[in-house]
Amino acid sequence: MTHGTDDDSFQTVIEYFRVVECYMPKMFVFENVHTFAAKRQKGALDYVLQKGKELGYDVKFQVLNSADYGVPQKRQRIFIVGCLPGYEFNFPLPTHHKNGSVESQLPAWKTAGEAIMDLDVDEHDANLPGHFAGGKDHHLLYDIPPGDNYLFYTEKRGHNDPKFKWRSRYWSFLLKLSPDLPSWTIQARRSNNMGPLHWRNRLLTIAEVKRLQSFPDSYVLAGSIENQWRQIGNAVPPLFAECIAKEVTQSLTRKENNVK
Repeated sequence: MTHGTDDDSFQTVIEYFRVVECYMPKMFVFENVHTFAAKRQKGALDYVLQKGKELGYDVKFQVLNSADYGVPQKRQRIFIVGCLPGYEFNFPLPTHHKNGSVESQLPAWKTAGEAIMDLDVDEHDANLPGHFAGGKDHHLLYDIPPGDNYLFYTEKRGHNDPKFKWRSRYWSFLLKLSPDLPSWTIQARRSNNMGPLHWRNRLLTIAEVKRLQSFPDSYVLAGSIENQWRQIGNAVPPLFAECIAKEVTQSLTRKENNVK
C-alpha cells in the first residue's frame, strides 16, 4: 500500500469491508504493513476506522512486532480489530522482550541463529545458477559483517575503498543476517541482492524462510521457489497470528459466559 486510498490496490480494502458488511461478524481483524498508518498513505487508516464505525463496530488498532511474540523476525505490522457492541478485544501482551526482562520474566527475542543454524547448507547448494547472493556484487558480501549492509562500503562509515554513496540504495541492499539477532522482515519478493541474506553470503532457502516466519517444517507449499517465497513473505507468521486468534477467542468466550 503505497498511496493510500488513491492507489488501485486500495480496492482490496474496500472489498474487505464489503464482505464484513455482508456477513457482519461479531469481530473482524485487519492486518497490514505498519506504514499503513503513516500520513503518506493519504487517509488509509482513517478510511478503515470510519468504515468500521459506520458498520457499528468499536474499532481499535495497534502496531505490533512479531519478535515480541516468539517469532525470530523483527516484523512490525498494524492490526485493526473491530468489535460489535458487547464484545471487547485486548491486544496480546508480549511473550518475549528485546533483551529479556527480569521484571516481567520474559525471555529474550529469538534469534535467526536459534531458528536456522541446524539447516545450514553449502553456499553453492543454496544458490541456483545465475542467482548468487549479491549478484554482480557477490564478492563484496565476504567483508560485510553479519548484521550489516551495503553501508559498510561507504566513505561515511570509514571504508578506505568506498563502493557506494551513503543512503544511495534501499537499506536491505546486501543486508546480511546476524545469527545473534532476529531476522529482518522477510519480503514477499525473492531477490539475489536485497536481504536478508544468509550470514554465509548466500541466499536463504525456503526451509529457512519458513523457520524465520515460524511455519512448521512440515508445512507444504506449492509452485516455484519464487511462488513459495511469495506465499511465505506475504503471510502473517503463524505464532504471531495465534496470539491474536487467542485474544479473539477469549473475547468471544467472555461474552458468551456473561450471557449465561
